Amino acid sequence: MSAAIETRGLTRRFGDRTAVDQIDMTVPARSVYGFLGRNGAGKTTTIKLLLGLLLPDAGSARIHGLDVARDRLAAARQVGALLEAQGFYPHLTGRENLDVSRRLLGLPATEIDRVLATTDMAAHGRRRVADYSLGMRQRLGLARAMLGAPPVLVLDEPTNGLDPEGIADMRRFLRELPDRTSATVLVSSHLLGEIEQVATHVGIV
Repeated sequence: MSAAIETRGLTRRFGDRTAVDQIDMTVPARSVYGFLGRNGAGKTTTIKLLLGLLLPDAGSARIHGLDVARDRLAAARQVGALLEAQGFYPHLTGRENLDVSRRLLGLPATEIDRVLATTDMAAHGRRRVADYSLGMRQRLGLARAMLGAPPVLVLDEPTNGLDPEGIADMRRFLRELPDRTSATVLVSSHLLGEIEQVATHVGIV
């Protein structure tokens, strides 16, 4: 199985502190890859390196063969991300928030219906985000990450803050994502129990 994400010796320092230390990672295509580590272990920094939001001090990261540092824009087009700070406009509806993103990406309006259907949010698209539960906001964040059908989805702690029902619902959805979208899914968490519930492959940092 080919690699959707590959890092070799990936390293990032902030002054005298090494946040990411020579990480070697191979994420098979169409897997759910659990990226496990305690808080402060460097998971979020690694994700920012994969997204091209930070540049490495050493080593390399590739998304479907594209070097993230050298081909940042081309690599970025291969990835949709759900990060902790989602930045929705609460006074707008779910559809209107997605419309802002799809216009910035230059995508057709039909993308909104597709991603809402994929995330089981079609019935809630015309509600204001201010009225959404946390689980619905997470689903909307996933819908936004899926705009343009990127082949890689990177999800940073997607069950954080959810109630038990929301966690169970998100676990089921994450397990189904490769079949629903044909995408590779990287899920970060500091909880072994969460990763055990959803991942086909695991990396520990």
